[in-house]
Amino acid sequence: MPPVSVFRAALLRFAADGRALYDEDGLLAIGPDATGRQRVQAAGSWQALAAQYADQPVTHWPGRIMAPGFVDVHVHYPQTDVIGSPAASLLPWLERYVFPQESRFAEPQHSAEVAAFFLQELLRHGVTTALVFATSHPASVQALFDQAQRLQLRLITGKVLQDRHSPDGVRDHTLQSLIDTERLLQHWHGVDRLGYAITPRFAPTSTPEQLRGAGELAARYPQVWVQSHVAENRDEVAWVRALFPQARSYLSVYEQFGLLRERAVLAHGIHIDDADRALLQVSGTAVAVCPSSNWFLGSGFFDFAAAMRAGVAYALASDVGAGTSFSPFKTMLAAYGTGRECQTKPGVSLSPTHLWWLHTAGAARALGLAGVVGNLLPGCEGDFVVLNPQATALLARRTAQAASLEELLFALIVLGDDRVIERVIISQAKYQPMLD
Repeated sequence: MPPVSVFRAALLRFAADGRALYDEDGLLAIGPDATGRQRVQAAGSWQALAAQYADQPVTHWPGRIMAPGFVDVHVHYPQTDVIGSPAASLLPWLERYVFPQESRFAEPQHSAEVAAFFLQELLRHGVTTALVFATSHPASVQALFDQAQRLQLRLITGKVLQDRHSPDGVRDHTLQSLIDTERLLQHWHGVDRLGYAITPRFAPTSTPEQLRGAGELAARYPQVWVQSHVAENRDEVAWVRALFPQARSYLSVYEQFGLLRERAVLAHGIHIDDADRALLQVSGTAVAVCPSSNWFLGSGFFDFAAAMRAGVAYALASDVGAGTSFSPFKTMLAAYGTGRECQTKPGVSLSPTHLWWLHTAGAARALGLAGVVGNLLPGCEGDFVVLNPQATALLARRTAQAASLEELLFALIVLGDDRVIERVIISQAKYQPMLD
């Protein structure tokens, strides 16, 4: 038998249909596949599987839970230093805080320093896969890819495209922005665990020519991702209507330029209608739901009930820096509250296991990475976290009384923070704990 790493603790993972699978005494075995990549070889109850690995050393974590690494489908690494900055709403916040901060990322040294800190924050909170916005500067993309490659993370990012309605320092030039995008894409996409995302900031800050060029790149490179924003704020929606008067909706602007497809992820999707939801569903475009960001900027509430009815793919995201925390626990709790305030009445109550799925296996599915990350089924890359359900005195009291998996996960969602993340283990880094 090839060398296999065997771990023992409680084990959480998800079936293909999204059902939570849980073993209070679980076994997780990870070893190389035929290509040498580390993948889950077995996952299940200790009693059922232990005999197969009787000759292998076992790492045992009594009282702990092994769970898939979290997947964040929308986060801005250059906004790390503006988290918690007050503003009336989205557009003033961008002008006052974000654009001045992002202008600093023309400097490679600054980009590298922030990228290193950002990735450590993700890991500290148990996030092992992320779809990330950089800035309009190629140096910002290079720095983030460099750092992620060093850590052997699965990470997707791209140069922001914004050639109008943006201040000096972040505004790019149409032709050069597309040349830079293709150059970075060709250099980085598919290297180790890295992926490229074609990244128009949002429709108002790109000319039709830039959006058309982005769509042409998306058609030429169907294996890469597309990311942007849509219908976050009513003022933003009105601005798009004025700039693109022939478009039926904000979302249809992206359709017009060939930017809706599988592996396209648009953040927010609050102020949309049923025709938009049908377009999302038929195109395979996913929505990154950013509940803490939407609350913080007063943007509105994502309509979970309508999205469920329409069959829209969606997943949870922190959206740092308008998002108020890197913590998946905080994001899941905010999503739970958003479900209660859903625009379509009555609101929906998102179960704890479904919330957890939306930030792990469901998020991987939204990225087109189902069966690769976000889960611990055989064949998955084995990035996982070790959770301590007694990390704080209050949490320990509550989890000790949990009568079901739903109660246990909900206690972690409501009361958990980075202290719950005891270890983060990256499979391709040969199981050296990222945090210990």
